[in-house]
Amino acid sequence: MSQRYSISQSESDVHKPVAPASTYRLQLTPAFPFAAARAAVPYLPYLASLGVSHLHLSPVLEAVPGSPHGYDVTDHGRVREELGGERGLRALAAAARERALALVLDIVPNHMALPTPLRLNRPLWEVLREGPGSPYARWFDIDWEAGGGQLLLPVLAEPDEPFTVDAGAGLLRCGDREFPLRPGTAGLPLPELLAAQWYRPACWREARTGLNYRRFFTISDLIGVRVEDPAVFAATHAKVLELVRDGVVAGLRIDHVDGLADPEEYLRRLRTAAGPGCWVVVEKILARAERLPPAWPVAGTTGYDALHRVDGVFTDGAGADELAALYRESTGTPSWQETASAATREVLTVDLAAELVTLERRAGPDIAPAVRELLIETPVYRTYPGGPGPDARTLERAAARAGTAAVDGVRRLLERNPAFEARFAQTSAALRAKSLEDRAFYRWAPLLSATEVGGEPGAPAVPVAEFHAYCAERERDWPASGTVLSTHDTKRSADVRARISALSQAPGAMGEVGGPDPQLAWVARQTALGLGDVPERGPRLAAALLKAAREAGLRTSWTDPDAAYEAGIADLVPPGPLELPPALVEAARANVLGMTLLHLTMPGVPEVYQGSESEFRALVDPDNRRPAAFPREALAALDAGTAPA
Repeated sequence: MSQRYSISQSESDVHKPVAPASTYRLQLTPAFPFAAARAAVPYLPYLASLGVSHLHLSPVLEAVPGSPHGYDVTDHGRVREELGGERGLRALAAAARERALALVLDIVPNHMALPTPLRLNRPLWEVLREGPGSPYARWFDIDWEAGGGQLLLPVLAEPDEPFTVDAGAGLLRCGDREFPLRPGTAGLPLPELLAAQWYRPACWREARTGLNYRRFFTISDLIGVRVEDPAVFAATHAKVLELVRDGVVAGLRIDHVDGLADPEEYLRRLRTAAGPGCWVVVEKILARAERLPPAWPVAGTTGYDALHRVDGVFTDGAGADELAALYRESTGTPSWQETASAATREVLTVDLAAELVTLERRAGPDIAPAVRELLIETPVYRTYPGGPGPDARTLERAAARAGTAAVDGVRRLLERNPAFEARFAQTSAALRAKSLEDRAFYRWAPLLSATEVGGEPGAPAVPVAEFHAYCAERERDWPASGTVLSTHDTKRSADVRARISALSQAPGAMGEVGGPDPQLAWVARQTALGLGDVPERGPRLAAALLKAAREAGLRTSWTDPDAAYEAGIADLVPPGPLELPPALVEAARANVLGMTLLHLTMPGVPEVYQGSESEFRALVDPDNRRPAAFPREALAALDAGTAPA
């Protein structure tokens, strides 16, 4: 690792642009606020001895009350009171500084919450009251024309819920929800009053086809923010930049950069405002052959590209292929390519139907089919303004279904219409995330360690020579980019993946898998083998399997749950812990140690997720966001000469 980073005692010092030696991620919640993190700091000097230089905090700005993650921001101008407010954050920074630790913040520029109560999001509340004439209307991607002059609010449980009017308070009420009345409409009869508002409250199911605002993926209660507007950028980043200028914060992680209209323009504006001394990395999922745009003024990515390579080195390619054949034979699942393609088409035409309709309407009926096919065939998350458009192979594959003339029409539209290009790219990013990571990865389960964020399930193994070439490239181009093995977003922690990937060395260890739902039974067996004997094993496995079944969308889903089917999922949880065969236990242990060694020594800034400096077996969220255990006694024992377990 590089020399440890230290900071002065003064918050106002200007720091040189020095990358962290390594970062340690803390998940802040109302149950683990700044005070708890601060209390832990004096007991964590071992972090510094491990080489940690920065504490990486989950989002800290004001969020929906009770939020367990903070990505649902409601007020960019305030530090979250449930975490201890700005005073608590500054106190944590001071306590960390005394131990030569700096802070990195996770920030969320792409979206805000559409919360309950709605008034918590003041900019949105003002838009609901004042409409497109509000000074806050520029904050949000709202297609007023598509909504007939109204913003669709898909927040009601049922389509026929009754409304009441409180004229004195200027409110429209529906159950426990409140909406601001447009000035001058309080005295209208209810039908006319509803029609006169700048919004239309509707059943949540209408979002699928009628939504007329940009959202985060398919989550309708997270509304997109137009940070490409300089005034919106200034308003939404003022507090974060103040914390950077004051020396409270030394680095920034940018959440979902691909959701922004023009990521490079945003990052240049951020770099100018934050100064050259601020370490900035972006959450960017790169395909295996894709590279981060070299002009972006950042240190690199958060590290999912590194995770894929490290995991791949410890995956046996021939064994992975054998597992894939066994899986297809046992479950009747088509190939990875067919699975991914079907999921992409399904998500675009069903889950993202509103986004697709928006693009097709803007393109016009003659070339609308080509919009759909180009989105489906795009092999990366998205393209960028000023960069290469869809490549020749993508255009050719789209033309096979939509026709060459229509595809050429879309290509020209992308080149000549920046607004269309931006919305196409934003939709493409959402499509990739939802169709692959949140759908196909749950349907294709021959080797679950390969279905991780940034992974390539169809070709999970990474040859050693390819890994070395990748590291040489990182050292040359992005030496301060992040590397990770476990995060708050990984579907399985590194220790669980290491155990599962050992199966690629002996595919026969999977044994016979059958039953009424062999696909989920396969998932259950591998998940149980990966988790092993841990506290609360049964409930944790059952929760992970329920989520896997709903995400896959084969027999049940989040929007249309099948209660009878879901009642039987718990039966797939083994009555006792499953263990790998003895030979694979040793292989899994070698995987764990080897992955850790590569992670900590390869070029880049390694991040350790809370508690994962010792054995950390966790499944998909919320399991991986349980309260952290800080194993300082384990390190003390090692320092005293005790052999590792």
